[in-house]
Amino acid sequence: MKNIFTKIIQSLRKIETRWITIFLPVLLLGIFFFCITLNNVYTETYDIDRFNKAKETIRSPITIENEEETKRKTQETYQSVEDRYTIQEEITKEQVSYVSEIFDAITKLEEEESKEKDEENKPSSQEKVQHLKQILSSDITETVNDGILFELIGIPESERKKGEALLVPSIKESMEKGVRQENIQSALTEVKQDIKYSQLSDDMKNVLNEISEFAVIENSFFDLDKTNEARKEAAGSVEPVIIRAGDVIVREGQTITNEIYENLKLVGLLNKERSIFPVLGLGIFVLFIIGFIAYEMNLLYKEQKLDKGKIISILLVSALGLSLMKIVSIYTTQVNQLFYAVPIATGVLLLKQLINERIAIVFASVFAILGCVVFNGEIPGSLNVEAGIYFFFSQIAGIILLMNVKDRLAVVRAGLGMAVINSMIVLLFLFISFENFSMSVLFMQSGFAVTAAILSAVLTIGLLPFLESGLGILSDIKLLSLSNPNQPLLRKILTEAPGTYHHSIMVANLSETACEAIGANGLLARVGAYYHDLGKTVRPHYFIENQLSINNPHDVIEPKQSADIIISHPYDGARMLREHHLPKEIIDIALEHHGTTLLKYFYYRAKEADEDVREEAYRYPGPKPQTKEAAIVSICDSVEAAVRSLKEPTEEKIEEIVSSIINDRMMDGQFDESPLTLKELKKIHTAVCETLKGIFHSRIQYPMKEAT
Repeated sequence: MKNIFTKIIQSLRKIETRWITIFLPVLLLGIFFFCITLNNVYTETYDIDRFNKAKETIRSPITIENEEETKRKTQETYQSVEDRYTIQEEITKEQVSYVSEIFDAITKLEEEESKEKDEENKPSSQEKVQHLKQILSSDITETVNDGILFELIGIPESERKKGEALLVPSIKESMEKGVRQENIQSALTEVKQDIKYSQLSDDMKNVLNEISEFAVIENSFFDLDKTNEARKEAAGSVEPVIIRAGDVIVREGQTITNEIYENLKLVGLLNKERSIFPVLGLGIFVLFIIGFIAYEMNLLYKEQKLDKGKIISILLVSALGLSLMKIVSIYTTQVNQLFYAVPIATGVLLLKQLINERIAIVFASVFAILGCVVFNGEIPGSLNVEAGIYFFFSQIAGIILLMNVKDRLAVVRAGLGMAVINSMIVLLFLFISFENFSMSVLFMQSGFAVTAAILSAVLTIGLLPFLESGLGILSDIKLLSLSNPNQPLLRKILTEAPGTYHHSIMVANLSETACEAIGANGLLARVGAYYHDLGKTVRPHYFIENQLSINNPHDVIEPKQSADIIISHPYDGARMLREHHLPKEIIDIALEHHGTTLLKYFYYRAKEADEDVREEAYRYPGPKPQTKEAAIVSICDSVEAAVRSLKEPTEEKIEEIVSSIINDRMMDGQFDESPLTLKELKKIHTAVCETLKGIFHSRIQYPMKEAT
């Protein structure tokens, strides 16, 4: 029961530790993200009453349709459509034919009269009218007055033909336009105007006027179907009334009319119209982001790579990146596109150096997503996808280009590469847009992009040393500076313990190769190996690699005294490294590279003299290696010394020694506290053996020249 209770307490402590290590920083990060982006989704509202003066110019924060105004406009358009009429062409043809019939009948009647030779039997004008009425259509005789026919018969034939030639086309043209009940008089007036200004006689004009009153009648009638169809078509063509984001709703000093008040209400700028949903949406958005970050930080925690310095670096870099975007967004407009000038890659370049590439890629995605919101022009519901795409590819380019870091110039080279990539992204957006652009716009935006890349490199170089020293984080650039042979401590080893220096170089080569074989930090192992035996400089001649042409001092002192001198060197080295403020990772390698191993040579010498000697007195106090790099340095340290002691190192002997040392360390429990696996130990064995075989390969034996 006691054991169960103890396990529960330990589990709770682990949960508490993880909460403090991961969830609390991520929560703070989420609160910061939320506060910075709140005004991008949740706009200011106003306490305004109708008919008051506006105290400032107010613009719409969103794009929305004014449905009431659209409905009113549609109704007006519907009602404004005129009635549609259908012209009955049959009526036009019929009336024109009646007019022609009158003139044709009179002509025919006169032709028959001309055939009569007897002058006395010729009919009178009155008889002609009666005869004419017999041959004309009933519609004509019932409507046209006999007096008109009488007058027309009395007009000379040539005059009649001129009159017919004028009247028929005029009536036809007028009626083809459509004659409605309400415009019969206007149509008749048009015909009479043609008659009035003709060269005909007054008698003929009078007759034609009378005939036109008979001929011009209604031939255009209201068409309900066509009218409804026209109205629907007109209503359908009405464009919705849209209030667009950024449109001025009311200007400073302008009176708040009912229409303006309703528009303010529609776009949600009145206090009582404020909605909580944008805040909830932003909260969900931030939860997704910090959940993503928490997952990646948890992976680092499981790998024991998440310490206080890295957590603070994540918080500082995130605050820096988002703050830079927010400051620039204040001055960004649709014209200047200042987001191109944001040195957003600074954050991921720092994170790649301070933590690793994976976490840099994660935050490249996070910054790009946040950039879409920050640069939305404070228009709720919109995202600046162009800014997000630009930020993402700019940062990814920086991460990819920052490779093979050998000095701080690597960051400058990455910056120059980013300048090219950024400019290409700007050109991409300009070329695929439908808008025309001038060369000045091209150069201005490209200049922003190049500036962002250069600033990113400069800020990275400037901030990295402060973060490294202030947070105690070891970057590749810092490691490279520590590997410089002119470093005071390395020069101390070289001048005071040259054999140890050569041994350390060999161990560094082996360690780096082994680390790269299993994906560990090879550069850290190399630099740690350079310093791991710094403590030997306290008493260099007590270590065999430095005993050149001198007697071994261990031959004249007690085994316990020799053991104490040898055992003290890791701790002397760690003390000296601390005094010179070297990174903790380097100090740990120096402190742990012998773990709690046994000094077998001196132990067995002491045992020959005293069977009761305690083994613990001849063991290093530890600690055992805690990291893969420290464990690999401990293996390579022993392997290099053992192989160097061979007079004729063959491949078989090398493999045998390496296997023996690894197995001995493993059986002795020296790897129990390191994350090395059996599979990785096999890879380390292979890598170390291949490297040693390359160093101690067989050479040609050149014949000695015989003395003459």
